[in-house]
Amino acid sequence: MASPFKTFLGGCAGVLLCLLLAVSLVLNLGLIAAFSMKKDAKTGLSEESYLPAKGTTTAKLVLIDLVGEIGGSLPGVFGDSMVDDIRLQLRQAAEDANVKGVILRIDSPGGEVTASDEIYHYVADFRAKSGKPVVVYMESMAASGGYYSAMGGSWIIAHPLTVTGSIGVILETYNVKDLAGKVGVKALVIKSGKMKDMLNPFRDPAPEELALVQSLVNETYDRFVTVVATERKLDVESLRNGIADGRIYSGKQAKALGLVDDLGYFEDAVAKGRELAKLGDAEVVRYSPPFDTARFLHSLGVTTRMPALRLEIPGFNASAAGSPAFHLQSGRLYYLPASVAGF
Repeated sequence: MASPFKTFLGGCAGVLLCLLLAVSLVLNLGLIAAFSMKKDAKTGLSEESYLPAKGTTTAKLVLIDLVGEIGGSLPGVFGDSMVDDIRLQLRQAAEDANVKGVILRIDSPGGEVTASDEIYHYVADFRAKSGKPVVVYMESMAASGGYYSAMGGSWIIAHPLTVTGSIGVILETYNVKDLAGKVGVKALVIKSGKMKDMLNPFRDPAPEELALVQSLVNETYDRFVTVVATERKLDVESLRNGIADGRIYSGKQAKALGLVDDLGYFEDAVAKGRELAKLGDAEVVRYSPPFDTARFLHSLGVTTRMPALRLEIPGFNASAAGSPAFHLQSGRLYYLPASVAGF
């Protein structure tokens, strides 16, 4: 008869063996998935089928997603940043002769002005140089910087209930002079010029500072309106004095105002992509990042990073419904709806 100790050891060994087999199975499945995808030698991006073709064809439409806040400093999935992600995917789509067009699916409240402009530039540049159409499909939200990014497309389809528009610029900063005085905090500033500490939160801003910042906002707004007028073939002054005052619109309202081309669903965007590319049939594919051990472990809930500490200030952290809190950084210009900015 086996002793209780040996029985215990035998049970532990069995559990350990099962755990090792389970881990091995998951890792092998991940490796199989990684190597089963088609990979481009230049960009390193893998390709996976999203919607199969109805028949036999080599023609493809590439689905590219632009989701969440837009920022040049936000980490990317394929490259160093979100903007780099879009650039790399468009580059691969341009170089692949079997890719006949792109569907850019947007669900974004907007974000940083420079990042939004760069995405617009890359999309428009891809369309011009490759000759391949880009159909934009707007999901729940494509507002402000999300709408700006869509301007590079050949054709824009919005869901009837999409929140879009919000053509405008916002810059947010805080003044804590009174609060600092109450707690006895004083700021000591040593500067080289009178404007070097512009918008210092520990004092009231000078009129010339506000005028300078307003001029920057106006210049950025002018760029936004000009892009919309050019791409949508609308009158600049009519935009400036009318619908481009920062307000949001539903997809249906945007269609009536000429801000989008049509209303529909994702399948309508696919059909339009095939039509513009003069295809009777085409597979819809999307790109995946090359296999990376750290990313794979992260998908399993394993991380090698230390948890980040974040200071939450009530009233200063706003969020769009169903999305993480959007944190505006003081002094940065944004293409964002006021509701997302926290006003």
